[in-house]
Amino acid sequence: MGQKTHPIGFRLGIVHDWQSKWYASKRDYANFLREDLEIKRYIKNRYRVAGVSKVIIERIASKVKVRIYSARPGIIIGRKGAEVEQLKKKLEEITQGKEITIAVDEIRIPELDAQLVAEDIAMQIERRVSHRRVMKRAIDNAIKAGAKGVKIQVKGRLGGADLARAEWFLVGRMPLQTLRANIDYGYARASTKYSIIGVKVWIYKGDVLKGGKEEILQKIEEDLMKVSKEV
Repeated sequence: MGQKTHPIGFRLGIVHDWQSKWYASKRDYANFLREDLEIKRYIKNRYRVAGVSKVIIERIASKVKVRIYSARPGIIIGRKGAEVEQLKKKLEEITQGKEITIAVDEIRIPELDAQLVAEDIAMQIERRVSHRRVMKRAIDNAIKAGAKGVKIQVKGRLGGADLARAEWFLVGRMPLQTLRANIDYGYARASTKYSIIGVKVWIYKGDVLKGGKEEILQKIEEDLMKVSKEV
């Protein structure tokens, strides 16, 4: 069997950053982790229609900063910020009275967010839309939005088949073993009449070069290309 690793966890500290940013002693670690999981679960369930991609939590002393990335931030903010105030009170209950700060960021191109794409595919499968049609449409939209590679896999009793199977489509490049490759990954589940179908999405957005030897080599390659064209 192949040994697989999480595409985002594999690149933490290189291309991607942590979604929980804090340090705690052994005494507080379990409580902080439980609070983070409850906060993320509550926000995802409450704002299911808002297209919440990820929730980043930062802690400084007794202060907790929650940053929500959503495709429809207006639903979370509410009229004159009323919804945010209600959310703030609920999070204060979860964190047992800690000071909460909430920031909502808009995802301008949801077609390039792997988690949102996976959830959209799962939602359409639950509505009995053909999984092949949904997968191909999602890949086309991502490529048009600027993705350099897209891979989508669905697994389960597809179409009500007796035996579970996996189907996947890949368009473009998907360098899973390249650390500098900016690959976004998302997972969602579709609860159908027959069983649960898992949806996995990989979106390759290009390489991230942060100075040093790699940037110098890229610049040399660009200069050589210019010289060759002039010759």
